[in-house]
Amino acid sequence: MTRWKMTISYDGTDFVGYQIQPNGRTVQEEIENVLSRMHSCTPIRVVASGRTDAGVHASGQVIHFDTTLVLPAERWIRALNSQLPTDIRVLEAETVHDTFHARFDTTGKRYRYKWDIAKIQQPFHRNYAVHGIGTPSIELMKEGASSLIGTHDFSSFCAANTSVKDKVRTIESITFVLVNEELHMVIQGDGFLYNMVRIIAGLLWEVGTGRRAVDEVKEILHAKDRKKSAKTAPAHGLYLEKVFYE
Repeated sequence: MTRWKMTISYDGTDFVGYQIQPNGRTVQEEIENVLSRMHSCTPIRVVASGRTDAGVHASGQVIHFDTTLVLPAERWIRALNSQLPTDIRVLEAETVHDTFHARFDTTGKRYRYKWDIAKIQQPFHRNYAVHGIGTPSIELMKEGASSLIGTHDFSSFCAANTSVKDKVRTIESITFVLVNEELHMVIQGDGFLYNMVRIIAGLLWEVGTGRRAVDEVKEILHAKDRKKSAKTAPAHGLYLEKVFYE
């Protein structure tokens, strides 16, 4: 038995999320169906670094699974990509120790959130960047983001229905990049709570467009109250970009 670690990319538009659910198409199910066929209909369980919600994209999601098939990495990539739907692609593959765990061994993640700041959004961008209403001040967004850097209790930036009790996380960096007519927020940390990146994106957009004062970011953080924070930003602007391991 060999354990494989793979980096995958997917367009989240037509998925109800990464993780298998009772109703709707998921990334995990598509991958497991292909692997099952390759193993003569034997079920193969795939473990990811974490789940993503409906509409969320990934350019660097990481998975692992165990197999008895003996194939070199390039053949694994070709075999999977030839059978997977075109909105999922395997980018890299490597064998790892049988104790490696795609979820529990992560040391950090990097996400990217995209706003389309064009006056009129091109229709073919609508699923891949959120059309921002208003002209944001990047300097104000940077100033607001600075209050979130470091180790904090991020209860104000976590979905209220989560079962997670420990809401302390470390954000290492938040940067903003202009790419043509898009504004990207790139955020990296040791881990993120459910909807945390999207809530941060929603709040910093409000700061950048003048609907919130910069000082409110620190007040909201210290309040540890989800009701004090901003609305969760739309899913289709979010990308899981990289997962880090030792």
